[in-house]
Amino acid sequence: MHQIVLDTETTGLDWKNGDRIIEIGCVELLARRLTDNRFHRYLNPERSIDAGAVEVHGITDEMLRDAPRFADIVDEFLDYVRGAELIIHNAAFDLGFLNAELSRLGRDPIETVVSGVIDTLKLAKTIAPGKKASLDALCERYGIDNRHRTLHGALLDAELLAEVYLAMTRGQETLMLDAAPAARTQGGARRDGAPRPALRVLRASEEELVAHEAVLAEIDQASGGKTLWRTLTE
Repeated sequence: MHQIVLDTETTGLDWKNGDRIIEIGCVELLARRLTDNRFHRYLNPERSIDAGAVEVHGITDEMLRDAPRFADIVDEFLDYVRGAELIIHNAAFDLGFLNAELSRLGRDPIETVVSGVIDTLKLAKTIAPGKKASLDALCERYGIDNRHRTLHGALLDAELLAEVYLAMTRGQETLMLDAAPAARTQGGARRDGAPRPALRVLRASEEELVAHEAVLAEIDQASGGKTLWRTLTE
């Protein structure tokens, strides 16, 4: 599975009022493994950055004076995420900004380029209703060291979110069963005539059940309806 964990930093909180993206940070997951394939760009937003936003991420107008514009990197960015499943914390925020930038250039929404979007904020609230679901709170819950996160940063936050996502969905890696032909059974008996060993029943732990529910929630979100597993177990 090809997944891209994405985060942005912006001039302010509302793209509808003309706020722009000033940083994009992405990391890649292939088969649930973090790769070295990263995408990170600072961008000149062609407008000033709100003072409140500077307090959050520490990026100033002066730092972006010579940075490229979104239009300068749009093709490179779209090629990087094309066909991947995006993993974003509070996806509506980042998608709103990305689509506003794309719309300014006459481009189609980001959802037409990627294969799907997982919102880890919604996923966290599904797994643990009523508990805090900020990135810092999830790092604490899953034992991920974020002491170096004194300010928000798109690449740093994407790296932390990748670790959080893997921890939230741990236990769902593909199971490879050892089923060598010589040991398979036919008609209830082993080919070598040896007695069949007693069947061991292993029940899922509470942690595994929570992780399983998290994956079902992802599939529900991606498919727009109930999973086949839920239908069969109703």
